Amino acid sequence: MLDLPTMDDIELRHKTVLVRVDLNVPVMRGKVTDDTRIIRFVPTIRDIIKVNGKAVLLSHFGRPKGKVDEKFSLKIVVDSVEKALHKDVIFISTDWNDVSEAKKIIDDAPLGSIIIIENTRFHSGEEKNDIELAKRMASLGEIYINDAFSASHRAHASTEQLAHLLPAFVGRAMQKELRALSSGLDKPAHPVIAIIGGAKISTKIDLIENLLKKVDGLVIGGGMANTFLYAMGIGIGNSLCEKDLSETAIRIMDKSESEHCAIILPVDANVAWKFEANAKNRFYGLDAMDPNGMILDIGPASIERIKGAIDEAKTIVWNGPLGAFEYEPFDAGTVEIAKYVAKRTVEGKLVSIAGGGDTVSALAHAGVVDDFTYVSTAGGAFLEWMEGKTLPALLALKK
Repeated sequence: MLDLPTMDDIELRHKTVLVRVDLNVPVMRGKVTDDTRIIRFVPTIRDIIKVNGKAVLLSHFGRPKGKVDEKFSLKIVVDSVEKALHKDVIFISTDWNDVSEAKKIIDDAPLGSIIIIENTRFHSGEEKNDIELAKRMASLGEIYINDAFSASHRAHASTEQLAHLLPAFVGRAMQKELRALSSGLDKPAHPVIAIIGGAKISTKIDLIENLLKKVDGLVIGGGMANTFLYAMGIGIGNSLCEKDLSETAIRIMDKSESEHCAIILPVDANVAWKFEANAKNRFYGLDAMDPNGMILDIGPASIERIKGAIDEAKTIVWNGPLGAFEYEPFDAGTVEIAKYVAKRTVEGKLVSIAGGGDTVSALAHAGVVDDFTYVSTAGGAFLEWMEGKTLPALLALKK
């Protein structure tokens, strides 16, 4: 974990605190459908208001392209934030060109208030990391706290520039996340096994190459495994495959040997002839693959092989499903492995860290999110951390 200043290093009593949170939550028909990101920043806000500080929440929501667009107003999340905190919330509407009215409302608000200001992306300067916009934001408070790890891979005005303008600290959720991630790859208990899935190897080349240097075993599943199998001369039929990356796959396998990292690939598969739920399917060993079929999930022998690797591991890091988990019965491999990792975690035999949008959905589908050591709601930030990259918003805090 980076050596970053935390909320324990600052006096918050009677202070106006700008808190960068992530309110970019899923919404359907005007209602928040998953409040996980909201629940996670609750401890930070409570620590501010219990000493009569004012908590002023900053966040983006959707992609309004730098313009005011009511479809992306943060008014839609106010009810969910109030329910999570059991306290009324003041909402301030602004286009971020003039914040004088917003400042008056904040100054006049009673101590212990919780305030949400309109979508930071309603101004084009947010995504441009504009110093003038950041200065307007900074004028609204005395202290800056970043509690949005999921937005920390972006050098935006409210995540990076603002941290240079006020005394800046890490929030409780961010602190917990960084501690968990550190236990996953920075200072893990070995043996460490990484489970990497998803559709394409092209999106995870940097990730895999970084992991080869840090883990003892690398389980590769999902569509990306097909590229490795194809490169090895194994028939994959009509399966998703990036054939032009065969040489990359071979290079990764060669590098794994020099790094003493075992790569674990599927040895059998659940094969279908249509990509749809409940499509006709059957299991094949990969030495006898139907040339007209598509690999949509790992098979029972592959599941047992992965379980064997998990039995030897003390730390698991997971990003990406092992099959087309959105469609039954091709969710079976991902679900069984997820439940096995959860079981070993609950038994105290394993530290398990997972993250990424599809991964969180897959673990929720398996009903095991609460049984993992830590599940990150971050997408791009989690992936960049796994790739070994320094996140700009965290670097800005390390001053």
